[in-house]
Amino acid sequence: MRLRLGRSRLHRPVRLQTIAVVAGLACSGTACFLRHWHGLRRPVAGALRGIERRATATATETEVSNPLLDNSGLPRFMSVETGHVKPAVSSVLETLQTDFKQFEDELSSKPSSYELVESLEKMKFPLGYSWSVVSHLNNVKNSEALREAHESCQPEVVKVSMELQQSRAVYDALSDLDSASLSEPQQRIVSAALRGMQLSGVDLEGEDKKKFNDYALKLASLSTKFQNNLLDATKAFELVLTDPDDVAGLPQSALAMAAQSYVQNQKIEEGKSDVDATAEAGPWRITLDMPSYLPAMKHLKSADLRQKLYLASIGRASSGDLDNAPLIAEILELRQQAAELLGYKNYADQSLASKMAPSVESVYELTEQLFKVAKPAAKRELEELQEFANAKGFDGKLNLWDVTYWSERLKEEKFAYDEEALRPYFSLPKVLDGMFGIASKLFGVDIERDDKAAERWNEDVMYFRVVDSKTKEDTASFFLDPYARPGEKRGGAWMADCLGRSKALSTKPVAYLTCNGSPPLGSKPSLMTFSEAETLFHEFGHGLQHMLTHVEEGDAAGINNVEWDAVELPSQFMENWLYHKPTVDSFAVHYETGEPLPADIFEKIKGSRVFMAGSMMLRQLQFGALDMELHVGLPPSETALDAQRRIAGKYAIIPPLEEDRFLCSFAHIFAGGYAAGYYSYKWAEVLSADAFAAFEEAGLDNEDALKGLGERFRATVLGCGGARHPSDVYKDFRGKDATVDALLRHNGLM
Repeated sequence: MRLRLGRSRLHRPVRLQTIAVVAGLACSGTACFLRHWHGLRRPVAGALRGIERRATATATETEVSNPLLDNSGLPRFMSVETGHVKPAVSSVLETLQTDFKQFEDELSSKPSSYELVESLEKMKFPLGYSWSVVSHLNNVKNSEALREAHESCQPEVVKVSMELQQSRAVYDALSDLDSASLSEPQQRIVSAALRGMQLSGVDLEGEDKKKFNDYALKLASLSTKFQNNLLDATKAFELVLTDPDDVAGLPQSALAMAAQSYVQNQKIEEGKSDVDATAEAGPWRITLDMPSYLPAMKHLKSADLRQKLYLASIGRASSGDLDNAPLIAEILELRQQAAELLGYKNYADQSLASKMAPSVESVYELTEQLFKVAKPAAKRELEELQEFANAKGFDGKLNLWDVTYWSERLKEEKFAYDEEALRPYFSLPKVLDGMFGIASKLFGVDIERDDKAAERWNEDVMYFRVVDSKTKEDTASFFLDPYARPGEKRGGAWMADCLGRSKALSTKPVAYLTCNGSPPLGSKPSLMTFSEAETLFHEFGHGLQHMLTHVEEGDAAGINNVEWDAVELPSQFMENWLYHKPTVDSFAVHYETGEPLPADIFEKIKGSRVFMAGSMMLRQLQFGALDMELHVGLPPSETALDAQRRIAGKYAIIPPLEEDRFLCSFAHIFAGGYAAGYYSYKWAEVLSADAFAAFEEAGLDNEDALKGLGERFRATVLGCGGARHPSDVYKDFRGKDATVDALLRHNGLM
């Protein structure tokens, strides 16, 4: 079957969103107009020179006292205090409004040229810079004070963003540009800007405009509240165990982490200084953060404790003051009403207007195509798992909290390896060496750690420079925040842009790569599971697209202006290299002995890639189908939780529990950028699998062929950013459209 990479309809508005994969921690709503506001360096041209001089003078005078106003380089994270937030945001908002009004007044007196796009990019920078730093810290160094400051500023940020997006003077000036005089990237930028302004209500007037703006403000607030509720609910749960029998089955690394978590929580949260816990004697603290929760579900022998953890997880943020259910209903209603004001039938149509998928029907078509393969495979997998568990002494039907535990036992027996036991072979320093090595071989870059070159928000954060192997010039840089910090850091993993490439702003790309992996324990380095290594490779793929762009127009460089259902291509592509033996051999060595990962173990890891693949695909398809159903529109008699149960009736092999409130923690679509877009993971996975197939066809052991294909991948998929339509970019690389064949083959589902 062939998947056509359909074009979006350019006359429809685009929804501007920022990227934060895997955990869905992107901005949502109109505030994401700020995604491009990065990187001021050069003076503003023409009539804006005076504005630039004033902005520069303001930053110079106040930068010592308020680092959020010092946008001359990388953010000064160590110097930022909560008290800086409100004054900085108020200052840049006031300046932006004054300068923008002057800019609008001057537009009518001169002919339109592309210079106005660059002028807007420069003018918006100070707010974008300050607000992106505040938002980033709110994600990775969250506190009550910072949260309050962020929430208090957000409404005014959204309001000013809307004012700019609804400027008729700017819209008319952009519309008057002669497209024939513009380059392809510039044409794409202008088209996206016009669609974005339409989406932000530039065509609305009177009461409709007021309603739309009220909706935007409310949606931004609800999105933030949804994520805060989820963070607080996750943080509020702990399971403290003191009896060694209760932790039976947990591997040594998980026991050590649970003991360390207990000590840290007692010292930080309870204020106790004389606290001790050991892996052998406890106490042990298990939380709902993935590095703690997942090993417990995989290895705890006690079904009662697994049940307790499972129920806590599926019930997060679904009761009391932290209940997200009312927020979900309100978010869906506001999105639908806003979409109707813009002339759309539903929010799903609005969302797809800027994506590769040409219609809701095309998303359903791909979902159904994969569903027909995944559902029978998942049924067979569960039947095999049930037989295995019964043969090992389990009595009765498997419960939902049993599946992960028995899946791990079956995986161990089938492939004769224990993922936890392999942690010593995947120390973070070695994994980074291997990951950077494949980037060097394929894409011609050298990556060098240089922590002293940047202020960091935590001592565990690392800073790296990306150097072009041929020119020896610094191409980009990135921060890596690798470890979980449950008390202040949101869960999941994501990439976000700190600065972008821009000729107008004379900036180079800087990325944030954020994970929630296992932290070091004592004198040991971070020892990763294979899954955590996959996550790191995934986020690094996103970072490569941001950092290796060759596009000079800021609004189309890197991840900017890339259709949402194409952004997962580079990230999922990079995961494939963890199943390439030469790559794994380059870093998978025991951190103490230097012993390489045994060859037979690697083959078992490779074989385990297809283990329960039908079940995993079916789960992703279920989430995507639910997301789309919610945003196409529900019958008046059906709630979102009703829809969750109805969709599960088709997709789930084991029916969900009545108390399942998964939607209340589905941050991807309610506090991130994946609303009516969760299908994007599978859409892009088709692309990434087909792209990797090109390397397989050339020969994964053919160094010359790999280098040549890597250069082409860098020049196209990584380099073109949003300057061309993803369909064209992909065909530039592959020479054809993608098909689902490689994805099904990689998953053992052909």
